[in-house]
Amino acid sequence: MINSEKKKKPIGKKILKWFSVIAIILVIVLVSIPYLFKDKIVQMVSNTINNNVHANVTFKDADLSLLKNFPLVSLTVKDLAIANKSPFVGDTLFNAQTLSLDMKIMELFKKENEPISIKSITSNNGNINIIFDKKGNGNFDIAKENNEKTDTTSDSSFSLNIDEYSLENINFYYIDRSTNTKLSLSKINHIGKGNFAEDIFNLDTKTTAVLSFDLDKTNYINNVNISLDAVLGIDLKNSKYTFKENTGFINQLPLKFNGFIQLVDENQFYNLSFKTPTSSFKNALALLPKQYAGNLNTIKTEGNFEINGIVKGTLSENTIPAFDINITSKNALFKYADLPKSVKNININSKIINKTGSVKDTYVFINKLNFKIDEDQFSANGSIKNVTTNPNINIAAKGTINLANIGKVYPASLKKELAGILNANISTKFDMNSVEKGNYEKIKNSGKISMSNFKYEGNDVANPFFIDKTSVSFNSNSIKLNEFEAKTGTSDLSIKGNLNNFYGFIFKDEVLKGNFNLSSNNLIVADFVDAESSSKEENTTTSSLKIPSFLEVKLNANAKKVVYDNINLNNVSGNLFIKNETVELQNLKSDIFGGNIAFNGTINTQETTSKFKMDLDLQQLNIGDSFSTLNMLKSIAPIAKTVDGKINSKITLSGFLNEDMTPDLKTISGNLFGKLLNPKLNSNNSKVLSLLNNKVDFLNFDNLNLDGINGVFSFDKGLVTVKPIPLTYKDIKIEIGGTHGFDQSMNYDIIFDVPVKYLGSEVTNLISKLTPKDAASIKSIPVKGTLKGSFTNPNFSSNLKDATNTLIKDLVAKQKANLLNQGKNKLLDLIGNKTTKKDTTKQNNTTNKVKDVLGGLFGKKKKN
Repeated sequence: MINSEKKKKPIGKKILKWFSVIAIILVIVLVSIPYLFKDKIVQMVSNTINNNVHANVTFKDADLSLLKNFPLVSLTVKDLAIANKSPFVGDTLFNAQTLSLDMKIMELFKKENEPISIKSITSNNGNINIIFDKKGNGNFDIAKENNEKTDTTSDSSFSLNIDEYSLENINFYYIDRSTNTKLSLSKINHIGKGNFAEDIFNLDTKTTAVLSFDLDKTNYINNVNISLDAVLGIDLKNSKYTFKENTGFINQLPLKFNGFIQLVDENQFYNLSFKTPTSSFKNALALLPKQYAGNLNTIKTEGNFEINGIVKGTLSENTIPAFDINITSKNALFKYADLPKSVKNININSKIINKTGSVKDTYVFINKLNFKIDEDQFSANGSIKNVTTNPNINIAAKGTINLANIGKVYPASLKKELAGILNANISTKFDMNSVEKGNYEKIKNSGKISMSNFKYEGNDVANPFFIDKTSVSFNSNSIKLNEFEAKTGTSDLSIKGNLNNFYGFIFKDEVLKGNFNLSSNNLIVADFVDAESSSKEENTTTSSLKIPSFLEVKLNANAKKVVYDNINLNNVSGNLFIKNETVELQNLKSDIFGGNIAFNGTINTQETTSKFKMDLDLQQLNIGDSFSTLNMLKSIAPIAKTVDGKINSKITLSGFLNEDMTPDLKTISGNLFGKLLNPKLNSNNSKVLSLLNNKVDFLNFDNLNLDGINGVFSFDKGLVTVKPIPLTYKDIKIEIGGTHGFDQSMNYDIIFDVPVKYLGSEVTNLISKLTPKDAASIKSIPVKGTLKGSFTNPNFSSNLKDATNTLIKDLVAKQKANLLNQGKNKLLDLIGNKTTKKDTTKQNNTTNKVKDVLGGLFGKKKKN
């Protein structure tokens, strides 16, 4: 036993050793083979693509792996793109983040001229774009003809022997530019399994996607979830594909298919039928998007709802399969378990038919559609003929709906209940050719829609919104708003008018025109704006108000009282013209601040930043109220708030608007002319005037005469230039001019013409000693002052002291000159007299007088 055990141990070690060696060799092979064959496979991929397609094909890289789907070899092409050539230059037929091909390992050892058999294909994160141009050419037609292929011995270096394929997160887009048709299947996830090596086999598929459909700029299906689990019978010899076991869903509506599709020559033959597997009315609600349908598990239904159809015929360049699709319901009812009311007496009878296979012979009939909620009944019927050529539309609707019942029968996501009674009795009949050509007289419309006691509450309005009554009537081309009486908060509105070119707007993207009269007794802007929402918007990025480009409306407004922010406007009237994304104001007038104001101008929202241009005419406005309340006027003339009285003013200005449609003061420019009427200054309200009163002894600004004074201001980008304004205080003339900024900074020059009597006794005494002629020539002196700093922290300086000293020096010089002239005259008189025979006493007296005069001119000055 001992010897046998000893012999086994070396054998076990040898087996383990050889197993380890083989494992290492296998790992080396698994890792190295991809590198050995990668270039070969990449070359095959490139040759296969380039030999078979007319397109620009690019890919970033290709990887070969034995580990990904062992024992199969996986070839993964990254960032594959197939871009079209003419006539679809710039369009991409197909692109994918990855495209993976799986094959047996022995396929790698085949010769270059032997095709490689592919077992499975997987593609993810890509797009497929099928496009038809206006001439009917398709961008998918990129295959080369046989005589164009560079390798005539074989069509491809690959052959398909697929067992499985899959698409993960693929988007499919179908675009027909001739009919302006767009169909999209987004977020496609599809798996197919079958033995493609056989001529006849079953293909097991699972598909989910999101469907959207647009025709001529109108969206008919928007992001509808669809799915199909189907076993298809594949007959490759006869190109026939038959529906076997299958279940499909449109949203939550189930459908089952029977029949087949067969390729015949270059056409496709359809012989299909489909229907709802059950007839429960739940099927109708299942057509609604899941988030709107509510809990269908708890809903009670009666009656039926069925969709069934037949599609049979050939799809070719000139024909489509004939079809007959029926949607019916009889005496149905539905009631949600947690809601108090039900919808009953539901009857639906509608068809979509094409019996000839000609596209133009497609018809839609709504023979009956009616329902009842409580005692309110509603019914409609209509048809659309010649759907694809010249649609003829004929629709009529009649009934009453109590809006308060909507939330009681359907789980609508309304935070606040609606209220109001809607009555409708309308009909319309027209064809699209008449609309396209503008022959609106061929459009036959009649009827009326009215609503009363409507109430709406929500977070998007500041107060509950009430419509007491409104009615709209229809005729061939216009919609007439007969009445609209509404209230919210303490505000009231009344609107009447017409909308013109309604059908051109709906069907041809033409301008919607209108003419309305608006009146109100009390219009408080805050009643229409939610303060909480506004405060939230201040902390977020908001968009500037944009006037729709499709709107061309005239609005005649008349309101007894309008309150905007803290501004009260009375007797507001005027016209507003809306056109080309611009509002034009004409003859807009209002009583405000004890006077009235008139507006003319424009507000243009065509560009990213809105701009305005305005002419204002202010008459008899209270100066203090208007220039302290309106930010714009406050910035242009901040000193005006200290003035009591009235003003007449004309203002022209332009600039950009902020997002809340108020003027951006940093951008405005223009001019202001103002005339003061019976004004009175109150220097206590201004640091500037208080400073001037303290610095200039001879001036009291409270007594300044401003009556009839004109002021001319020009402003641009935050800087105001004031043309020199002449003022008078008693017999003192003043001129003030300069600049100030909207930031309250200032730089003003003030020139005072100061009578000499205000300069003190020293000056007046000197003047009194001048000759009458010299004294009369010196009445006043100019004094220059500067006012700088800001309106809240002003600085004032002047040359009053220097001007006074200069005047005194001039007066002294004049006095000396006068005395000197007097002395010269005395000397001449003395020298000219005869000195003979005079007595000694008289001669001595004369000598003393001369000494006195000379002493006065050159001796010590007298104190003044």
